[in-house]
Amino acid sequence: MKIHLKLNGKVFAATLARSRTARELAAMLPLTITLHDLFRREKFGPLPRPISGKGTRTRAYEVGDLVCWGPGPDLSIFYRHDGQTISGGIHVIGKLDAGAEAFDVPGPLNVTLEWPASDIARPAVAMRPPRPVPSALLPSRESMPPV
Repeated sequence: MKIHLKLNGKVFAATLARSRTARELAAMLPLTITLHDLFRREKFGPLPRPISGKGTRTRAYEVGDLVCWGPGPDLSIFYRHDGQTISGGIHVIGKLDAGAEAFDVPGPLNVTLEWPASDIARPAVAMRPPRPVPSALLPSRESMPPV
C-alpha cells in the first residue's frame, strides 16, 4: 500500500508493510502529527490512538523506516543510522521510497500522512454506462405475441 507524507510543501511516497500494525496506521489516515527529534537519528510523534504492537518486532532499522514503538502511541521515521540496535524492539510499519534526509532538520516538523490523491479519486469498482442493445438482437414486432 502506498501513502504520502507531506512535509514543508513536498510530498514523499512511502510503502506500508503487509502487517497488522501497518493496517492499524492506515485506518487512521489522513492525519497530521508533530514530529520531534530523538537521538539525531529519528523524528517521532504521537498518533491519535495507540497501535496494538501485536506482530513481529525487530531491533534493527534502516534509514527511511516508519516504525511504531508498540504497543504505544508514537510513530517514528528514521533519517539517520547511528549503528545502534533498538532495545525492546520496534514494529516496522513501512518505508519511505526516498527523501529521508528531509527529516534531518533541527526542531519539530508537522507532517501529514494521507492516501495518494489517485487512490482517493479512484472508485472502488469501475462502472461503465450501459451500451445500447443492437437492433438486430431485439425481437421484431412480428415475433412478439399479441397483447
